[in-house]
Amino acid sequence: MKILLFGKGGQVGWELQRSLAPLGDLIALDSDSTELCGDFSNLAALAETVCRVAPDVIVNAAAYTAVDRAESQADLARTINALAPGVLADEAEKLGAWLIHYSTDYVFDGSGDRPWKEDDRPAPLSVYGRTKLEGEQAVARCTRHLIFRTSWVYAARGANFAKTMLRLAEERESLKIINDQIGAPTGAELLADVTAHAIRMASVQPALSGTYHLAASGETSWHGYARFVIDYARHAGRPIRVAPDAIEAITTSAYPTPAQRPHNSRLDTRKLREAFGLVLPEWRVGVERMLTEFIG
Repeated sequence: MKILLFGKGGQVGWELQRSLAPLGDLIALDSDSTELCGDFSNLAALAETVCRVAPDVIVNAAAYTAVDRAESQADLARTINALAPGVLADEAEKLGAWLIHYSTDYVFDGSGDRPWKEDDRPAPLSVYGRTKLEGEQAVARCTRHLIFRTSWVYAARGANFAKTMLRLAEERESLKIINDQIGAPTGAELLADVTAHAIRMASVQPALSGTYHLAASGETSWHGYARFVIDYARHAGRPIRVAPDAIEAITTSAYPTPAQRPHNSRLDTRKLREAFGLVLPEWRVGVERMLTEFIG
């Protein structure tokens, strides 16, 4: 099996290099690659790269993820999140290849408190969400595709919410964290491992093609997430300055941003679990593992 991976330098892409390597011949690219094109702003070169490599599987872990900046860079966000995946879909279809793509809970409007199912009506609130939805629709042009919608992605490598909270907790005596956005922190490691498992199964069961929700089990708010991280670090001996009762819960309206965020980021993962025979760990399990890696 020949696998072509885009976005190798990102959080998910880095873990995918590990999880996909045992499946076959892995060619991993990012926007700085030279001999082959991994630059999603160069659509013609992107198509040429797929044609030259002629992979059995294309895994797209590249995306424009600067949610607020996308409001002022809509054209660039659309090129990377929608037009480029469309090129991959068209080239994959010509080759009869599988196309694996990652999307987001931001394709929904975040209303209510029920976990979103795959067939719920999308209604994105932001440029980022709209371009990711358009990307999903483009990827679905490929007969053999797997689209994984996920939420609140983190990894031990690179910047993330947990690391930001630790830094602030060591610098400040009080924090204000949003408590009315609910989701499940999901590790890039989990996404990568599930992807490898799904590719193996789908390669012999083409009927598994489709869209799936993939996130850790359980739920929390950003406030709850921050409390968990800071409490863990405090017990691990980190020099935490903020007191437990000085982490204030605030509403989204108290912290305005250029892009509107969904309040309800819960994802129903039943379809994925039943189709691929998986058990998805509770979100604290992955977060604790990540914290252990960079706290010790």
